[in-house]
Amino acid sequence: MTTSEPTGPVFSRGNDRIDRLMADPEIAAEVAEIRKASEEMDRVYAMNLAVVRKAGQLTQVEVAKRLGVNQSVVSRMENNDDMLLSTLVGYLTATGAEGVAIVMTINGREVKLDLEQLRAAAEDRQSV
Repeated sequence: MTTSEPTGPVFSRGNDRIDRLMADPEIAAEVAEIRKASEEMDRVYAMNLAVVRKAGQLTQVEVAKRLGVNQSVVSRMENNDDMLLSTLVGYLTATGAEGVAIVMTINGREVKLDLEQLRAAAEDRQSV
C-alpha cells in the first residue's frame, strides 16, 4: 500500500495569511491608507452628529434626558461608527430635527427616504 499526498484544498490559518500579505510593503501601505481614511470618516461622522446637537443648542445631557438615557449613551452614539436608522432618527428627533430624511440621487433622479415615516410604520407593526 502506498501513501499518497492529500489532494483536497490546503488550508492555512487566517492570521498567517494576513501576516504574509502585510509583509508586502505595498499592501501594508494600502491597508494603512484605508485605515486612516476610515478613522477620518468615523471622526467626521461623530462630528456631524455633534454639530446637529449643537445646532439645536443642546448639550449631551439635554439630549440624553429627551431620549431617557444617560449622557454617556449620547456620547457613545456620537462616536459610534454604526447605528440603526431607528436609533439615528430618535437621536435627530431629540435634537429638535424635523423632516428627518435621507436624500439620494439614483439614475439621475432624487429619491427621498422619509425616516420619520418609516419609524412610525415600524412602531405600528410592533404594536399589532
